[in-house]
Amino acid sequence: MQLTGKKIILTGGAGFLGKAVVAALTRRGVASSDIFIPRRKDFDLTEKDSVVKLYNTAFKGAKADVVIHLAAEVGGIGANRKNPGRYFFANMAMALHLIEQARIDGLVERGGKFVQVGTICAYPKFTPVPFVEDELWNGYPEETNAPYGVAKKAAWQMLDAYKLQYNLKSSYVLPVNLYGPHDNFDLESSHVIPALIRKCVEAQDRNDDKIICWGTGGASREFLYSEDAAEGIVRATEVMDDPTPINLGASFEIKIKDLVELIVKLTGFKGRIEWDAAKPDGQPRRCLSTDKAQKLLNWKAAVGFEQGLKQTIDWYRANR
Repeated sequence: MQLTGKKIILTGGAGFLGKAVVAALTRRGVASSDIFIPRRKDFDLTEKDSVVKLYNTAFKGAKADVVIHLAAEVGGIGANRKNPGRYFFANMAMALHLIEQARIDGLVERGGKFVQVGTICAYPKFTPVPFVEDELWNGYPEETNAPYGVAKKAAWQMLDAYKLQYNLKSSYVLPVNLYGPHDNFDLESSHVIPALIRKCVEAQDRNDDKIICWGTGGASREFLYSEDAAEGIVRATEVMDDPTPINLGASFEIKIKDLVELIVKLTGFKGRIEWDAAKPDGQPRRCLSTDKAQKLLNWKAAVGFEQGLKQTIDWYRANR
């Protein structure tokens, strides 16, 4: 699909990943007037009537050609443990209403497309590493992530069903843990990289002699820079017409202990690291196979991990 001239609804477009997707669309020549970003104060995407309003008013009478659904309610391990019901409901309701209303609104007849961003939280807790898309149904997700992950996986199943029954064109990508400029640095709800960056920078400002980190540091994770993820999402929008799950990752993993030490080094924090082993580690390992993304999207990550971390740290220091 050629995106220039298409009218695109981009949920979550004002957020961390959304800003990078807007930039990727702009690089392809999509006009800013052809990208509609619903804001939460105007559109509660968990409510059917609000989603109907979105489709009817986004382009003042004209209809959307593409819906890219990035919006999500999610956080790190602590936030996931506090909000399992809300995270399941919000993420399931948004996908349910947005996909069904796209059908009602005539997206199929216009040859349009629905793009759903999933999550690797949908993978089983003990998925063999590297994660291959065929493993998605072979077990239950890690418990603290399960409500969010299952809701996102159900959206994929809905798109598959709508492809079969209504011929709705769609694509479905699963980014690994993201990081980069504009991330959420709130210590109550952020993911591991922004939380660690903030901890180290603030501890450095206070001349603290230590930082305390959750878990044992033994779990491993893979991280993808937001600009790379945005390129993968837009490539899927351009070339995929069915919701075959496609991993987006950087094809490497790092232990949380090593990640903390790297962020300590890059921020210049001089104190020691203490581990609170009473807190959970989360899923033991995460590392994705990206063979399918390279084959179907001609995509692979371009930003090196240390380079991306430096850019994220610099952005945080300049914008906090």
